[in-house]
This record gives sequence, C-alpha cells and structure tokens, in this order.
Amino acid sequence: MSNSKVLGIIPARGGSKGIPRKNIKSLLGKPLLQYTSEVALASTRLSKTILSTDNDEIAALGEKLGLSVPFLRPTELAQDHTPTLPVLQHAIKFLEARSEFYDAICLLQPTNPLRTTFIIDECIDLFYSKDAEGVFTTLPVPHEYNPHWVYFEEKNGFLKLSTNESDPIARRQELPSAYHREGSVYVTRRDVIMEQNSLYGKKVVGYEMDPAYSVNLDTKQDWERAERLITERLDK
Repeated sequence: MSNSKVLGIIPARGGSKGIPRKNIKSLLGKPLLQYTSEVALASTRLSKTILSTDNDEIAALGEKLGLSVPFLRPTELAQDHTPTLPVLQHAIKFLEARSEFYDAICLLQPTNPLRTTFIIDECIDLFYSKDAEGVFTTLPVPHEYNPHWVYFEEKNGFLKLSTNESDPIARRQELPSAYHREGSVYVTRRDVIMEQNSLYGKKVVGYEMDPAYSVNLDTKQDWERAERLITERLDK
C-alpha cells in the first residue's frame, strides 16, 4: 500500500445543458469545482490529482485551486455524448508518454460535491485490501425495485422477471441486498481501463454511501438539494 500510486482525475468540461457553466457556478459561495478539488488535494491516498478540461476558464480556476492541469482536453472528447472512459484513457496516455505511471485511477466527478476526503481514502483502501479491479460508491436499491421484483416488458407485451426466474421471491425479508452506482468515487485498476476498456473490471467492490453525502447535480432541483445538505452539515 505504501508504494501504491493512484491518480485522481477530475473531468470538467465547459459545456453543460442542464445547469449552464455548472462546473464553475457558485454553490453557496464556492465554485462547484472547488468542492471536489479541496477533498482530492487533502487525500493521503491520492499520489496526484489532475483536471481534465477543454475550457480555458475552468483550467485557470483549476490551477488557482491547486490542481495540476497538464493539458487541454481535445474538443472531440468534450461533447455532450462523450463517455467517461475515453476521457480517462486520454489522460493516462498523455501522462505515460511523459513517463508518469500509476497503478490505479480515481475518478472524481465535480457534479458529486458532497463526498469527503475520508470517503475517497476509504474507497482506495478498500480497493487494495480486497485486491479489486474496481471500487465504486453505492446506495441501496429500495426493496420494491429489487431485481427479484422488477419485470421487463417483452416484445409480445408479456412481463418477465429481470432475473429470468419463473416466480418472484415472496417475502421482502428474503430479498438479497441490491445496490446501484452512486457516482461520487470510482477507483479502477489502470490495466482495466486501458486493456479491458472498462471502468469497472470483473472484481468489483461497492462502498456504501451515507445519503447525506450523496447528490448528483443534473437539475435545478439537485442544486437546491445540495445547498440544503451543505447548509445542514455546516449547522451541525
């Protein structure tokens, strides 16, 4: 663990449809990007944290906040439909061409501003202790949405259990625990990203989040919820 090298990557492009100029928009007096940069730079488990952006204004803010901004991301990797994986691969290739090598990548999206340094470090510790290929933050799936109770509609109009079982599990107490991706932290082995073209890998472990530290900013309502949660935390 002492020789481990984990690269933090914060992807923050300039365009945003749901909330204009989202990554630099002020959230209770601080630009959104600052929430993620502060906790990443305070981490004892991240060897380095870089900002991947296509935007000069965001790049300047990132540098002011103390982040490394080694490049401006190509425009073709900063579109509305651009997946996260090629953005990470681009950053890894750029750094490796300059002889910077890391065991794993920690993806920290600025749209999840409530995660703490402790959560980041716990996810990285879990990644190594479990010898996992990937770790990501999770939230429990409410029992009514458990896969054993969820039906898909087939082309013929009939319903089929998502598990392909003939009958649903009868009692709630017998349902296995189910989780969904939460989005605040992803830790992935470098080789999984570059060679398997995956953000997850085959050996994946979940880190269950406290909902009080979980928000994903896509809409105005999400933004208002973040303000409320941050205010509640400051008032404690």
